[in-house]
Amino acid sequence: MITGAVRDELIARYGEPHRRYHTMTHIEDCLAQVAASTDFSDEQRSLMDAAIWFHDAIYDATRHDNEAESARLAVERLSAIGAERALIDEVSRLILLTAGHSVEAGDAIGARLVSIDLSILGASPERYDAYADAIRFEYGHVPEPLYRAGRAAILKRFLESGRLFADPVWAERFEEQARANLAREIGALTA
Repeated sequence: MITGAVRDELIARYGEPHRRYHTMTHIEDCLAQVAASTDFSDEQRSLMDAAIWFHDAIYDATRHDNEAESARLAVERLSAIGAERALIDEVSRLILLTAGHSVEAGDAIGARLVSIDLSILGASPERYDAYADAIRFEYGHVPEPLYRAGRAAILKRFLESGRLFADPVWAERFEEQARANLAREIGALTA
């Protein structure tokens, strides 16, 4: 579904020079997790692929509307290529979920999307540290003391949540390592 000029545009967006984490590497990692999800129908896989491709299409760490703008772009581009309205609406809804990574009970596809998006939190310590460094680069405009305090507060809110991963399979796979990674980064930020 994401081919031709739309794919080229998205690849160019993910290659913008202000990005270090929100790049094609993140998209490819997320797409690989969708591909490995053997419990998806072909329709669900197409839906998830489209949502993954667009979910960080607009990304600027100085803005607070990235997800809404990414959803708007998805609606525009998917409409232009003739995608069905139901698919467009669902892709938009899924992208908007990535703003807070919170889903309603029973929203299995939403739970999977936000869990895939957050899976980096449960990566190996080395990979997680590279992610944390990339996020710091993307927030280079924020002075160090403010960044440390703000990032630590965000990570503490994650740790205080009942469960980091809404999808039970991702929770089982990544939760323990994610909590260790977050605690370690909080320690470094507040030292």
